[in-house]
Amino acid sequence: MAQYKINCLNKISPLGTDRFGDNYAIGDNFADAEGIMVRSANMLDNEFDKNLIAIARAGAGVNNIPVDRCTNEGIVVFNTPGANANAVKELVIAALFMTSRKIIPAIEWAKTLKGNGANVGKMVEKGKGAFAGPEIKGKKLGVIGLGAIGRLVANAAQDMGMTVLGYDPFISVDAAWGLSRKILHAKSLEEIYAEADYITVHVPLTPDTKGMIGKDTIAKMKNGVRILNFSRGELVDSEAIIEALATGKVASYATDFPSDEVIGVENVIAIPHLGASTPESEDNCAVMAADQLKEFIENGNIKNSVNMPEIEMAREAGHSRICIIHKNIPNAIASFTACCGEAGINIENMLSKSRKDFAYTILDICDDATDAQLDAIKNLEAVIRVRYIK
Repeated sequence: MAQYKINCLNKISPLGTDRFGDNYAIGDNFADAEGIMVRSANMLDNEFDKNLIAIARAGAGVNNIPVDRCTNEGIVVFNTPGANANAVKELVIAALFMTSRKIIPAIEWAKTLKGNGANVGKMVEKGKGAFAGPEIKGKKLGVIGLGAIGRLVANAAQDMGMTVLGYDPFISVDAAWGLSRKILHAKSLEEIYAEADYITVHVPLTPDTKGMIGKDTIAKMKNGVRILNFSRGELVDSEAIIEALATGKVASYATDFPSDEVIGVENVIAIPHLGASTPESEDNCAVMAADQLKEFIENGNIKNSVNMPEIEMAREAGHSRICIIHKNIPNAIASFTACCGEAGINIENMLSKSRKDFAYTILDICDDATDAQLDAIKNLEAVIRVRYIK
């Protein structure tokens, strides 16, 4: 009989679900599942069973998950940053060419020549001038955000002969290691706006980044700039981009997040969110999400959570594990150790990490803990959730 239950709210690649093994039951409607795997299903209004301890999003964005509510209920939310990065990178590179060479209008125009027989060749030569556009080689590309996707885009564009300026004040050490030495470091967004012939945005949507490409920022850009948005539609102000396209300030705008306002506007390339729509990407996301969920359920370790700190402590044979999600307040850890001491629990190893107002502590203990001992920890003021893993 399976020990754990996982609900899949969307179709998840078998390469992911098969990683759980015989100790898990995979379904879509368990009332008391410990874990959930999801892609795009809307969970914002879902009520969660008390057994649910983790949600794994097979993708990067988590706007379909009530993250704040999950945090307050002690539910860890994972995503899979980088699993679909290559797929998105390839589409961004395609968009570089499509915004330059008027490839899509040219293809549509070529369809109108059907039925002209031997005259098609002459018509092509006469009409092709309307679809001329510049090469990207030698042009400047500004990459805003150098995470998993932005880094790949920057490196690929540089390999194709572009001068690449990258801007990311929060770049991680891992991302920096993966960035080509030839990428130029832009010290400000204003430097990107002033110098780039093409600008591609790869930042998360937050209150601070919403509408970051707007009337004021577009005014700082070069005339004829081409803008690519494959992160989130709301990063670009639709009214501002439409106005800039009409005046020629912006030559072309490509987005993977079409809205009613921009669809059909001249020089807008609206792509129906195909960035991660490859079988390879879906497989990668499913595998990564499953591994993270399985590791948390079985060992309490957390990697790539959007609401809890990253933390990993190796398991030692013969030790049980108490995992505590709690408020990040003074004396919380001292209260845990004091409670264990009073209950006669010997702590062999301990690791604690915080993330803003919340924290997560792992205690490895020598002997089994009783329900009464665990209840004593659960009743502490700072504690949101306690798990016991044998």
